[in-house]
Amino acid sequence: MHELSIAQNIVEIVRQSVPPDELSNVTSIKLKIGEMSGVVADSLEFGFMAITSETELENAKLQIEKIPFVFKCNKCGKESGNEFGMTICQHCNSADTKIISGMEIQVIEVELKDEEKAPPVLPKGREQKLVVE
Repeated sequence: MHELSIAQNIVEIVRQSVPPDELSNVTSIKLKIGEMSGVVADSLEFGFMAITSETELENAKLQIEKIPFVFKCNKCGKESGNEFGMTICQHCNSADTKIISGMEIQVIEVELKDEEKAPPVLPKGREQKLVVE
């Protein structure tokens, strides 16, 4: 179950991004997870709950945005997608394609309790990509 190691990576990113005295104020962690990333959202949430139980992050919840699998054909220029992860263009049958989305695992934002309406810890454009080994 590689979701547990991904959950550990998420916790490490949060610990690197949030001052130690603010960790207990983390309410949510927003993620983008591609449909073809191989991550099972329920397993990831279970793993996250297991490793944050009885820690300063025990009240933090994962908010997962699923990103569709999309690729672009280099021959005809059209974008396509499917639920199987196949990269053959549905318009011209070319295999000369490039994946645009659907493989990513990213921490997008870490939200803290609304003490003084503080901005998110990871502002837009500062996403953290997870590397799964």
